[in-house]
Amino acid sequence: MTLSLSRLAQPTSVSTSTVAQACPDADTLLALNGVSKRFVTSRHDTTALDDISLEIKQREFICVVGPSGCGKSTLLNLIAGIDTPTEGELVFDGHRIKGAAAERVVVFQEAALYPWLNVRANVEFGLKIKGTQKKQRKELVDRYLELVNLTRFEKAYVHELSGGMKQRVQLARALAVEPRMLLMDEPFAALDAQTRDALQLELQDIWARTGSTILFITHNVREAALLGDRVFVMTPSPGRIKAEIPVSLPRPRDLDTHAVADFATEIRSALQHEDYAGRAPVASFMI
Repeated sequence: MTLSLSRLAQPTSVSTSTVAQACPDADTLLALNGVSKRFVTSRHDTTALDDISLEIKQREFICVVGPSGCGKSTLLNLIAGIDTPTEGELVFDGHRIKGAAAERVVVFQEAALYPWLNVRANVEFGLKIKGTQKKQRKELVDRYLELVNLTRFEKAYVHELSGGMKQRVQLARALAVEPRMLLMDEPFAALDAQTRDALQLELQDIWARTGSTILFITHNVREAALLGDRVFVMTPSPGRIKAEIPVSLPRPRDLDTHAVADFATEIRSALQHEDYAGRAPVASFMI
């Protein structure tokens, strides 16, 4: 039976002037207050993000969806500390973000592995940079290779791995340094549908077992409905938070259920922007 979406959740229209302006509570891990980002050159002055305010609590799985060019990756870079805001502030665990840190680790769309290192050495790399002792490195690498089901491939090299296996290695490398927040930038977008579906299910299990907080960027509304505790919907450029949709479904979730499909429909509806809503279809005589 298809669940009535009106009884499951109602999207919250977000007023950027009011969200996250108050002091965050004890469970808040990340708070953005009036964050804007402009890119200025001699020829252009582009506002990528405009007055973004939101809060993310510890152990939450947050998804962000929006059209191409709306600033999703820019938002992630600001949270990672790779870039700085033009206006506003980002606060992580009570401290203003001033640069990159091991407590916030990015998982990219491309795996970005070192081809001269085998799987074990790639997963261990961040721990070496961090200065973790050899015995502890081995324990951590063993744990996270098992978690992503790659123990028997620990001696394989990058060119011997499938796309899904490469993403598992990247995820294990990120988890091994035990960050407090994973920042995932469309990590499954380049994978085939079958592999993507499998990794979505695995990620739910990994998140539940590790207790990490995850911020997940995606274009895929069904992926957002499947994974997210809450989904933030962004407007076209300049990127603003248009709506916040709580996904009140039990876990683990199945991609093919009516309930997930209903939430995906709600997210897709929220993505519709007034700039496009009134446009009539263009007649075409091309064959």
